Amino acid sequence: MLSSYRQIFAAPGSLAFSSSGFVSRLPISMTGIGIATMLAQLQGSYGIAGAVYATLAVSAAVLGPQVSRLVDRYGQRRVALPATALTMAAAALLLACARLDAPTWTLFVAAAGMGVMPSTGSMVRARWAHLYSDRPERLHTAYSFEAVMDEVCFIVGPILSIGLATSVFPEAGVALAGVFLLIGVVWFTAQRSTEPPLHPAAHREGGSALRSAGLQVLVVTFVATGAIFGAVEVVTVAFAEAQGHTAASSLVLAVYALGSCLAGVVFGTLRPRGSMAGRFLGGVGAMAVGILPLVLVASLLHGTAGLVGIGAALFLSGLSISPTMITAMALVERLVPAAKLTEGMTWTTTGLALGVALGSSLAGWVVDAAGAATAYWVPVAAALFAALTALAGLPRLRGGLHVPEPEPVGTAAGR
Repeated sequence: MLSSYRQIFAAPGSLAFSSSGFVSRLPISMTGIGIATMLAQLQGSYGIAGAVYATLAVSAAVLGPQVSRLVDRYGQRRVALPATALTMAAAALLLACARLDAPTWTLFVAAAGMGVMPSTGSMVRARWAHLYSDRPERLHTAYSFEAVMDEVCFIVGPILSIGLATSVFPEAGVALAGVFLLIGVVWFTAQRSTEPPLHPAAHREGGSALRSAGLQVLVVTFVATGAIFGAVEVVTVAFAEAQGHTAASSLVLAVYALGSCLAGVVFGTLRPRGSMAGRFLGGVGAMAVGILPLVLVASLLHGTAGLVGIGAALFLSGLSISPTMITAMALVERLVPAAKLTEGMTWTTTGLALGVALGSSLAGWVVDAAGAATAYWVPVAAALFAALTALAGLPRLRGGLHVPEPEPVGTAAGR
């Protein structure tokens, strides 16, 4: 198993850009939940906390692809550094407004400004695609590794963010996320030798990567998938608080990411058969089935037993996440031209961000109105919508490939 992962790091500079990319991605898992936890403590309302969290996600959905489009056109270093500086300034403003009890609207303005945060995960994957575009088996392993790193971020990040916010001071989680972002992006952009080349001729043709019909299906499906994630985060924090163990919510959410992480590690060593589109549909369907037990557990179990039950249900649900995300990124590489790969991958994360906005906001209002146990219906509904969207869009995924899908490894063609 480990030999598969060792092979991808044979390329010079690959370990450095992947490691720095991991550090710069930690804020993704820390910022939103850190803001929600901070404002829930300072404002006393999950509704406001969820709405500000949603504002950040919507802003990232609007601005993120545009930043990545500039990255594809002008290069990672030239765009990521100024984008990070703007993000840091907006984050500092948000923390100051929260601490000084400024008018509520200032929180939304500051959160919107943080939407220019560069998508380092997309930039890392673009580097892997440049290295191994002609070695699909290694690219599959590389994407799997990065999916595992994403999940490690979502194991470590919420624990740090929620733990610091609840035990040190409310703003501590968001502040540490800013430190990770600054260090990670500076380190990442210093790796000049592995930065993908630019394709100026392709950009003169104009047009967005989102013109791909298959990519549109992925984005809409990911909106619903993001709603699952955003709702689960907010509702789980509220459920833990209702049981008298707010800090334990970070551990429960870490178990969710752990399930995905373990599945990703195993999936990266496999050579999946069948079409990517079919595997993507299967993964989304598995997520929908896996999320259903949450409602039953939350309504029947309480106290420590309730938290343990929610953690077990989330672990099982998480097993389908990484394989689905890995397959989706492989699909993006086949659906859009190489010159627009960073933008194309960012559109999928944009869909997730927009879904997180919708899911966290709706879940926050349902928590305030009907309680955490009832609010678990929000991620269940989102999961069912994601499965239906993937099923309806299957012909577009199969018919919209810009690059033909490679033969499975092990066939005559594959040899």
